[in-house]
Amino acid sequence: MTDSTLRTAAVVYNPVKVDLDALKAAVADSERDAGWGESLWLETSVEDVGQGVTKKAIDAKVDLVIAAGGDGTVRAVAEALRGSDIPLALLPSGTGNLLARNLKLTLNDMPGSVVAAFTGDERAIDLGVIDIEREDGSRDRHSYVVMAGMGIDAKMIKNTDDDLKAKAGWAAYVDAIVKSLRDPDELHLRFELDGRGRKRATVHTLIIGNCGSLPANILLLPDAVIDDGLFDVMMMRPGGVLGWLRVWTKVAWTNGVVRRTKAGRALAGEHKNDRDLHYETGKKFVARLSKPEEIELDGDGFGKAVAFKTWIEPGALKIRVPAAS
Repeated sequence: MTDSTLRTAAVVYNPVKVDLDALKAAVADSERDAGWGESLWLETSVEDVGQGVTKKAIDAKVDLVIAAGGDGTVRAVAEALRGSDIPLALLPSGTGNLLARNLKLTLNDMPGSVVAAFTGDERAIDLGVIDIEREDGSRDRHSYVVMAGMGIDAKMIKNTDDDLKAKAGWAAYVDAIVKSLRDPDELHLRFELDGRGRKRATVHTLIIGNCGSLPANILLLPDAVIDDGLFDVMMMRPGGVLGWLRVWTKVAWTNGVVRRTKAGRALAGEHKNDRDLHYETGKKFVARLSKPEEIELDGDGFGKAVAFKTWIEPGALKIRVPAAS
């Protein structure tokens, strides 16, 4: 076998999130042990958070793209890989690690994650795609691997202090949640799910998710499955203080603790919608808002939208996971 026939990987890395020297050493060891060629190294920046450099990797015809960074890097790389058939490997970094958590990957073992990238199996997961309409009538298209959100969810992201987040991690969101809950505004929307007819809703929070596990043991979308060809829709409208307490109990305790085991799911019984929390599943969701509202994708703010259309693409993204023992 000549060098030109060796498989190669590209490492798309956020220099703020990784220990580059340690990462390069781990990649060099694993690529050599697995019989791969020398990896291509591509650094993200404020101007290019991952899409542009990932396209360079695609043009170089690599066999694997490794995302080394936070949730924003993973989302951007996945967006660029859409339709390429090139698998994505995750090296979890940052505070959220949302996709890695939902795939139950090890979060704090960089050398082990690198080994899995070169020797693991491929798992096809669904990819969310969204067209966002802006106030000026322009539209832009993005992908997400975990969830899209509006209302308190998106306001929380906007209110999160980046410096505090870097120092305190997920705890930084507590301050943002308090600020967001003080906001009396509600979302007023007209929507259609899978062509079932147009409806109106007034909610505090709208989440459309491909998977639903968050840090701090929060299971926001208890029935979401990452590869079932569907997304889950959550509409939240708690009534007063008691309503918020009921929501928190359901999300943090019933979903986050009780429903995580088979016995717990049997004890909790089938989930029932109520006035505080309403869940649906589907493949396409179209909505128009009464006024421009903040929107977030995979934990990053994406400005304001007046309308959007989102759909699920089943099995559109290949993820490298540890090989089955």
